[in-house]
Amino acid sequence: MQVVVLCSGGMDSVTALHWARRHHAVGAVLSFDYGAKHNHRELPCAAAQARRLGLPHRTIPLGFIGEHFRSDLLLSGGEIPEGHYAADNMRRTVVPFRNGIMLAVAAGFAESSGAAGLVIAAHTGDHTIYPDCREDFMAALGDALRLGTEAGIQLLRPFIAMNKAQIAAEGTRLGVDFAETWSCYKGGTLHCGRCGTCVERREAFLHAGLPDPTRYEHTGPLPAGPPA
Repeated sequence: MQVVVLCSGGMDSVTALHWARRHHAVGAVLSFDYGAKHNHRELPCAAAQARRLGLPHRTIPLGFIGEHFRSDLLLSGGEIPEGHYAADNMRRTVVPFRNGIMLAVAAGFAESSGAAGLVIAAHTGDHTIYPDCREDFMAALGDALRLGTEAGIQLLRPFIAMNKAQIAAEGTRLGVDFAETWSCYKGGTLHCGRCGTCVERREAFLHAGLPDPTRYEHTGPLPAGPPA
């Protein structure tokens, strides 16, 4: 099947790109510039991965999100919170309906380019904080994309039952160089090591028993997760 892969440049979506390259014909790698604080760090990683695999990369601007939506993840928002990625304060980084908007745009792009499927790297670790990453949402939107497109676009989510450590292991198996991916929401020169996405990244390598190639500003003890 010819597919379009949504790739932000983070470790999940880059792994999904390599997975898709192994299992499908990738017609394009698609990224979005929506005014996030870390877009300038992650988007070049997505473009570099596409070049490495000899695939066309497209970045679609969604500037209206940064201008009109409220989230601390955006340049227009407040400070990025620190702590465990499943803590309540990380809800401040939710961008309302981000995946719904991006997948709708991606479906139109996919159908216009002759693809029959979309690949997204949503996983179990996203579910606590981000409602538009959960499987009930993904399944419903997948039905909408299939019914609302002439091509019957399929939404493929190969990691929906995986956690971040399992994705790190899968990426390693596929030959992903995670040093060439970006996670930190703060978008500084180095990964901060303290924001939710940095904590999640550090935990992933730790739990997978893999060396972490990331350079962090802070590598102190990881914060405890919220009570189960």
